[in-house]
Amino acid sequence: MPLDVAKRIDTEAPASREQIGDLRFRKLLRAEDWQALPLPVRQRFSKRVGPGDSVVYVGEITEMRMSRAGWWLAQIARFAGAPLPVSVETGVPAVVTVTEDAAAGGQVWTRLYASRHGFPQVINSAKRFQGATGLEEHVGAGIGMSLRVGVRDGVLVFESDAYFASFAGQRLTLPRWLTPGELEVMHAELGQGRFAFSLRIVHPLLGELLYQRGVFADAPA
Repeated sequence: MPLDVAKRIDTEAPASREQIGDLRFRKLLRAEDWQALPLPVRQRFSKRVGPGDSVVYVGEITEMRMSRAGWWLAQIARFAGAPLPVSVETGVPAVVTVTEDAAAGGQVWTRLYASRHGFPQVINSAKRFQGATGLEEHVGAGIGMSLRVGVRDGVLVFESDAYFASFAGQRLTLPRWLTPGELEVMHAELGQGRFAFSLRIVHPLLGELLYQRGVFADAPA
């Protein structure tokens, strides 16, 4: 191969890779499921973000309910970094920031929920593309869960597969009776650059513990 041609291919390769985008979420789904998602959803979850860079989505909490058992779960979860919302306020601003974490090979998701009665609540979690299902969410204090990713009626769905606790380099899969139940997160396209994010936790005996829905807008280009 002539030297000048080799140099041209080498300089064009990075641009081509940038156009491909981030394939990590796409690889977790069957090709037909990925194509069943609305284009804006595919674009959000294949956006290439540089190391340390962030994407920001701004919106508000439109629905929130929590049972008494769910309230206690949210309080207990404070010991693991407070990964669950503790307020039932609606109509309050919310911000979601997704930051690329190159060191851990994943993303840090930061959620900020405003309050009319005090400081906002800030929730941090890390999504890492590893484990039996290909995706794990780590919430703090060594607690995390593996997630199954699927598509249901054009909606991107994340469901808890197993919970685990890590300590001193060891990982223990938690028995079902020690977990809060089934967690489900849904990302639904609403059109015109808007999408809904919902979180639901259902216990096999206590029923629904928590449900939260927020509506967000894409960050300006």
